[in-house]
Amino acid sequence: MDFDVGARLKEIRLEAGLSQRELAERAGVTHSLISMIEQNKSSPSVASLRKILSGVSMTMAGFFHEETRSHYKVFFGANELVDLTSRLSSHTGQDHSRLSFRQVGNAQAYDLQLLHERYAPGADTGTTMLEHNSREGGIVIEGELEVTVGDQVQVLRSGDAYLFDSRIPHRFRNPGTSDCIVVSACTPPYL
Repeated sequence: MDFDVGARLKEIRLEAGLSQRELAERAGVTHSLISMIEQNKSSPSVASLRKILSGVSMTMAGFFHEETRSHYKVFFGANELVDLTSRLSSHTGQDHSRLSFRQVGNAQAYDLQLLHERYAPGADTGTTMLEHNSREGGIVIEGELEVTVGDQVQVLRSGDAYLFDSRIPHRFRNPGTSDCIVVSACTPPYL
């Protein structure tokens, strides 16, 4: 069986949550090169592939070692959740050091982002409202979470939930004195 370099590159890029342009920028190559390789219209040189893989911090050995089990992984330990907190900062341009967003598995592969979120007291997603082409919902596990969706504002407590169209400007804030823990889902994935 032949190794499909294009499919493997696309799989790795999606697992990293990157667009073709983002990977190209990180690796210092052209967007068209990534596109051509993923479509198997171009076979990369070893040097080009090594340069592209530097954009996702992967070795050549890691690239050619197919982990078929990861496609069918069902259970994830707490230490296996992927920290996406910095991605929120890159989307909003704000410091989110008092927040934590950890993702279960490969959101792109399932077109579903499942997150464990933590908001320290007073933490919020910023005064700039979030807006993206998704739908999202969540359940407050502990603490309090102020959710703003358009002109609606509600403080939710343990057991309360939300569900809305993410194209409506929205924001999250912990108005309480203890950490707020939320389990949320978003489709298609945002971060």
